[in-house]
Amino acid sequence: ILWFAISAVMIAAILARLGATGEEIEGTTVGFAAPPLYTIALWTVFNLILFLDPFNWVTHASDAGGGRPGTFSVVELLAGQASLRNALSDSTAGEPARRQLAAGLFGGRVSEQSQSVVEAAAGLRWASGADLVAALERQAIRALLRGAQGAGRLDRVEDELFRFSRIVAGDQGLREVLEDRTASLTGREEVVTELLSGRADETTIALARRALRGASRTVGRTLDSYLSLAAEERNRAIAEVTVAVPLTAEQAERLRAALSRQVGREVSLQVNVDPAVIGGVRVRLGDEVIEGTVAGRLAAAERQLH
Repeated sequence: ILWFAISAVMIAAILARLGATGEEIEGTTVGFAAPPLYTIALWTVFNLILFLDPFNWVTHASDAGGGRPGTFSVVELLAGQASLRNALSDSTAGEPARRQLAAGLFGGRVSEQSQSVVEAAAGLRWASGADLVAALERQAIRALLRGAQGAGRLDRVEDELFRFSRIVAGDQGLREVLEDRTASLTGREEVVTELLSGRADETTIALARRALRGASRTVGRTLDSYLSLAAEERNRAIAEVTVAVPLTAEQAERLRAALSRQVGREVSLQVNVDPAVIGGVRVRLGDEVIEGTVAGRLAAAERQLH
């Protein structure tokens, strides 16, 4: 806050000095009609250039803790420090000792919410430090999803994540760019931002960028895991539906209701349009696949003939 205030005052002073009142400056009339507006604009551009990552505050999810770093920052630290994550997950040390270590490491340095999450996680038993880091990552993702749910935007985020995952799955060139571990992470994140900025919710963009950090999974599988977490938040099952043409609102609602009755809880539909199925519908619900497409029936008939 102090840095922002100082930079704003400095720019305002420069404007006042160099022509905020409209006098001639080296042959050019500045003549600002609204100096405060230009001050704010220049201040924003200046800080974006300085930090080079305007979405960093979303990605790192500073919780309601005075702007302090969130759980993602803890994940990044532990992922790069094997000694720390192993110490926090050391089963030979007692639970109080591990909690105390977590408090000493992160107390006052991260948000209160993140601090409580890390201390609680350190108090549990883990097979390895990597398992602890993975669990903290999931909790950080859940925090973003709960924020979207609280703002009434979770349905939109789910739909956008699903559609983005289908785009990545269907575009080999894009998939290779996003999953190229030899390229800089910042550059790959910028690709995602350019693709989604102005077209998707800020939480969707943050999660899509975060999916690039998955060390052992593809971007598509990581996005699918985010969708599963979103469904869990609302105690819903996920049904991936493939059809030849888009479903109408009435058709989608009837299908959702029928599947909900079948599984005994609410179902979220993720509709994928694929003309190759010709007609009908294919539903994947967990490990179960209900094949009702024309292409599927033709393939089954061909197998019987052979």
